[in-house]
Amino acid sequence: QTNKMSKGNSFINAAAAIGVVVASSLYIQRLQKAVKDRDLSKDNDLNLKEETSSADEQKFSVPKELKLCPYIAELELAIRLSLEAGANMLEHYETVGTENQSSISVMTKGSDIDFATEIDTKNEDLVISHIKSKFPKHMIIGEETSAADGNIPELTDKPTWIIDPVDGTTNFASGLPLTCVSIGLCVNKEPVMGVVFAPMTNELYIGVKDHGAYRNGVRIRGGYMNSKKTLEESIVCFEFGYSRSGDAVEKMTSAVTNILNHGCKSCKCLGSGVLDLCYVARGSIDVVYTGVVDEGWKPW
Repeated sequence: QTNKMSKGNSFINAAAAIGVVVASSLYIQRLQKAVKDRDLSKDNDLNLKEETSSADEQKFSVPKELKLCPYIAELELAIRLSLEAGANMLEHYETVGTENQSSISVMTKGSDIDFATEIDTKNEDLVISHIKSKFPKHMIIGEETSAADGNIPELTDKPTWIIDPVDGTTNFASGLPLTCVSIGLCVNKEPVMGVVFAPMTNELYIGVKDHGAYRNGVRIRGGYMNSKKTLEESIVCFEFGYSRSGDAVEKMTSAVTNILNHGCKSCKCLGSGVLDLCYVARGSIDVVYTGVVDEGWKPW
């Protein structure tokens, strides 16, 4: 049996090595074709950069369908600030796990597993300062400000911005790509506009009440198209939050067990509640649930 296992492992290793060689060979062939098809002179290289820049500019602009929406000024500001905050996140992310890893300070909140980084604070300060400058009469609820004050302000009828400067902080600090900046606006206690930028995946999600939702400038309808799926056909997402007591863990894991026992296509725990909701809107996942115990989501 040992000899058979050894031979089996050798076969697997050899197959894997062949796969790498084939993949590398295909990549080299494609690269050679690209070099042959395109004169990579300085001028063309500049043109390529301009094309890329133009494509990003188009993805991250206000879609033409939203230019006449009642919250266009707020939307334009939220997009600009989300991109700036995303750039702050990207600087750290690119170095995680490398010899050039940047050090960021970490501040704990409710517990050691509920924490914020200096980028959270930096991003929230950036967003709040610009909102106050542009809309001085608007109210603001920020995750880190609320944590520092020890309470979440009550939502009123006044225009109120709700900010999560880094959603999925654990992912971000660990160098995992599913993390984002979230900026929303409520009027008369109802969400009317939201902007989410995920810098590591280069995705900008925009939603305006009665005007639809967009990903990188293109209208998304996946959530609507998936709305008639059965549980057996669905990808179900959840987040465990910060509850770690025996009773809380039992309730949360039992909920997952019940869903799996009833049958579902797959269960996911992605680590970013905001992106969970974006992925439901896009149709990448079908269901998100929360609130089994005290892991229920906060306004941001």
